[in-house]
Amino acid sequence: MRRAGTALLAAVASIAALSGTPARAGADPARADAYPARPASQARTPQACSGERPVVCHFDVAPGTYDVTVVLGGGTAGSTTVTAEARRTVLAETATDAGERVRRGFTVDVREPEGEPTGPAGSPGLDLYFGGPAPRLHSVRVTPARHGPALFLAGDSTVCDQPAEPYSGWGQQLPQFLKRGLAVANHADSGESSASFQADPALFPAMYERVRRGDLVLLQFGHNDKRTTAEEYRANLTGLVRRVRDKGARPVLVTPVVRRWFNADGTLDNGTALHVNGLGVDLPAEQRALATELGVPLIDLTELTRRLVERYGPEASKALYLYDEKRDNTHTSVTGATEFARLVVAELRARELVPERLLR
Repeated sequence: MRRAGTALLAAVASIAALSGTPARAGADPARADAYPARPASQARTPQACSGERPVVCHFDVAPGTYDVTVVLGGGTAGSTTVTAEARRTVLAETATDAGERVRRGFTVDVREPEGEPTGPAGSPGLDLYFGGPAPRLHSVRVTPARHGPALFLAGDSTVCDQPAEPYSGWGQQLPQFLKRGLAVANHADSGESSASFQADPALFPAMYERVRRGDLVLLQFGHNDKRTTAEEYRANLTGLVRRVRDKGARPVLVTPVVRRWFNADGTLDNGTALHVNGLGVDLPAEQRALATELGVPLIDLTELTRRLVERYGPEASKALYLYDEKRDNTHTSVTGATEFARLVVAELRARELVPERLLR
């Protein structure tokens, strides 16, 4: 399902004229039936584009991996952010001067369901949203991606493609840091532990079918392993690592992001915040030891997020989580998820797990 096959060879839409008005997609020129039939090898239009902020473009494509090229800009200055499918940020806010054209590319994983694997199906095909303070969209082109590696994510609600604001998982913000040629296939799901993720056919078994040789698979579990023994935790993670390796893919262990629980001295609590579970198991410590034992790369996101959250401090760190909105010290805002994704990307770069040419 990950590759597009031959169902659709290309899709192109020209959206905005060179004018002083904001970019918007008119109804008539965006209708697929407004154009004569063409050979499959030639460009075709998306099914529909509409709106002003955001401009929404829908492509009637089958599940698979697609390369997207957008040209941003218009007759007046603008600032455009691009999201895809289930609120995934694929292009950070990009400024354009009046009359300027900026070309950007990214790769999108189109799947069903389009967000969390156990969540609602979402809309079929590919949906792109051009938002931001002043979106300026000139054109967008979608083509089936060439065979190449994918970056798979397995994890819990702090990683997943959250369906509704104000929630956001760091995996939902990761695509904006990648260039065309590497898609993020986020199979993380809310509430999952290192055991439950493997037991549900919609989760690891479904992801496993898509994993190919050379793919990178990031594994973050711990938030929901509240009563998991050290032996069970290590066995669960070992099983995941070995099965990924059986596919010729590259597993990476990722320790869980911290919870926002502060001590009086401004440091994070050594228990709840740093994932010492109800049985007294220091889950990140178990992962660190296991990574050494198995010879698998480790991204110590617990330590990285601890440093970041403590640097923000008890008050400013509220903006990283949903404290103000939900009194939630576990789940992240778009701001927090973006900062945590930035930490992951820095580790991918430093450890040369992803080629520099594929990173922004």
